[in-house]
Amino acid sequence: MAGLSQQGGEMGRSPGAHSTPAPEGTSAVPGLIPDLISGLPWPRWALIAVAVAAGVLTVSCLLCVICCCCRRRHHGHRKKPRDREAVGLSSPQGTTTSAHLVQPDVDSLEGGPQHWGRLQLSLEYDFGSQEVRVGLKQATDLRAWGPGSTADPYARVSLSTQAGHRHETKVHRDTLCPMFQETCCFHVPQEELSQTTLQVQVLSFKRFSAHEPLGELSLPLGTVDLHHVLEHWYQLGPPGTVEPEAWGELCFLLQYMPSSGRLTVVVLEARGLSPGLADPYVKVQLMLNQRKWKKRRTSSRRGTASPYFNEAFSFLVPFSQIQSVDLVLAVWARGPQFRAECVGKVLLGARASGQPLQHWADMLAHARRPVAQWHHLQLPGEVDRALALKPRLRLPLPGS
Repeated sequence: MAGLSQQGGEMGRSPGAHSTPAPEGTSAVPGLIPDLISGLPWPRWALIAVAVAAGVLTVSCLLCVICCCCRRRHHGHRKKPRDREAVGLSSPQGTTTSAHLVQPDVDSLEGGPQHWGRLQLSLEYDFGSQEVRVGLKQATDLRAWGPGSTADPYARVSLSTQAGHRHETKVHRDTLCPMFQETCCFHVPQEELSQTTLQVQVLSFKRFSAHEPLGELSLPLGTVDLHHVLEHWYQLGPPGTVEPEAWGELCFLLQYMPSSGRLTVVVLEARGLSPGLADPYVKVQLMLNQRKWKKRRTSSRRGTASPYFNEAFSFLVPFSQIQSVDLVLAVWARGPQFRAECVGKVLLGARASGQPLQHWADMLAHARRPVAQWHHLQLPGEVDRALALKPRLRLPLPGS
């Protein structure tokens, strides 16, 4: 018994007589951390500072990881609708893809009907001269498409009973609220007022492409009391397709050198001419004080309704006379009866209006720089009335 008790005492002893027992529930070697700390040559305050810095660095890293996770989750929730739309558009089996995913309807974006702006007009009828005076005051809240959300608007006024007779205002740059302040007159017999409709188109000017329609107004004159001067605001309707001109278009370039007094006209090309016309060519006439002064012409182009000329003409016009000069470009061709006839004309100068006046003003404002532009051909009689042509002076010949 004594041997067993002695053996049990030996088994119950720890290997190290001087070591302290390890706490229960831990697997660390007793006395390891204190021995390591006591073995370092650093003072106690340095060890505490290192421990604090390590703790701060650890907390900062944890905060950065948490913030990054939160941001990824936030962006992931935002991009989910776009991902769904992209999958729906590219997948051939998708049956729920609708047109509004590609191009939303403007009405749904604005939450209401479309508005094309307003136009302020004044109307007056002179029963003595049987003329309708249309005063274009201003337009507001016009609608433009494309980058920048701006336009170069101008107005075109015409009557339904007078084909080819129209008035165009000056082009106003970079605005959706142009101030026109222009007046035009149309001769309309009193008995035709009830069948006449006033048509106003507001367009955005484009120098080398088709002009962009912004809005339209159709006002039957039979529904308006023309015994008094009327001035009202009218709501513009949706723009329709601008009908191509029956007389075609002409593109040419203008350049003026004030120092040498040289006016250069480059006839480039025409388009939209009647297919029944043959051998088109262009006459360039320079007029001074309402009298024909100088003229040139291009060569004929056969077998085409869109001839390309690219011919240049120069005129000597002193700077003191440039404001008194009118430039007329006329397209001529042989008709069905094999006789040369004038297809249409373009008038430029101080007495022009609309786009031709703007082209002439751009040439003078940017001297020495060529300015090219497309122009709609007008009826020859309309241009002649605007010029109020006087007969050419008959100079006496020698010996007569």
